Amino acid sequence: MTVRELDAAGITDPALRAAYRHCRDLNARHGRTYFLATRLLPVERRPAVHALYGFARWADDIVDSPAPGSGTDARARALALLQAELEEGLRRGGGAEPVVRALADTARRYAIDHAHFLDFMTAMRSDLSVTAYPSYADLSAYMHGSAAVIGLQMLPVLGTVVPREEAEPYAAALGVAFQLSNFLRDVGEDLDRGRVYLPADLLGGHGVDRELLLWSRATGRPDRRITAALREFEALTRGVYREAVPGIDLLEPVARPCIRTAAVLYGGILDAVARDGWTVLHRRSVVRTRRRAVVAADGLVRVAAARLRARSGPRHRPPAPAGPPPVAVLSPAVAVRSSGEVA
Repeated sequence: MTVRELDAAGITDPALRAAYRHCRDLNARHGRTYFLATRLLPVERRPAVHALYGFARWADDIVDSPAPGSGTDARARALALLQAELEEGLRRGGGAEPVVRALADTARRYAIDHAHFLDFMTAMRSDLSVTAYPSYADLSAYMHGSAAVIGLQMLPVLGTVVPREEAEPYAAALGVAFQLSNFLRDVGEDLDRGRVYLPADLLGGHGVDRELLLWSRATGRPDRRITAALREFEALTRGVYREAVPGIDLLEPVARPCIRTAAVLYGGILDAVARDGWTVLHRRSVVRTRRRAVVAADGLVRVAAARLRARSGPRHRPPAPAGPPPVAVLSPAVAVRSSGEVA
């Protein structure tokens, strides 16, 4: 399938093909939900999604999966090196690091605003020093770079049936909804890394603080106050999904099954957490295999239907990927941002 995807996208340079294959491998290995949904896209658009995922995964791993014995300073240096390679790659349209090479090519082909990548890197750096968020407003500022910009990066690849700026708020909101789902699922794992992404004021409203979370994590014992806080965070997350999902209909019909499938599967994380009794401090809740298969099958049906309608009406399609347009000017970084399970 990799060869077919690369051929369909018009990617012929051997080194560039190898870079895209590397990103696809990262997606397949680490992003089960993301990878499954990507397979519902038109074949020529998949390499671009793999490149976007691969870069995000690479940066996220520097922050969350450091080499044994490496501290914050070492991770900060690694992120600084990656950012330097990123900026150089975006300027020149290449790079020595495979994930940067593929990302720079994708950014050029689809005219993706470079500020989105720089905002993402800002969020990655903040994860090295910020361990808690006083309010949802503070968390939202972080999630601009860690999650909202992921949706904005994807939008040119997916294509829209309206001017892109009309779809951007929905794409950003869906990226945030995905990350909020991950935050709820990963409360225990994030706590082990010293981070609490659930806003302190939301937790405090139920009498929960970091010490109580640590006690529950260490003892394996539940607490009704923690459960109440998790339920409120789930309700908040479902509200963001309700804001975001109408934007799926603004995408090109051939892209909708992919994003609808991703939305159902990520939303299913919330159902899995509730099904498991809100025990996220003690176990990782997952969407069951049978449910994933049913959702994927529905996506395939929607893909077939979309292809039958693909020739009807004008579309705001993304640039044809076969011929890379000129390198765009590097945009300045925006101040705040965010990131998360690139699934």
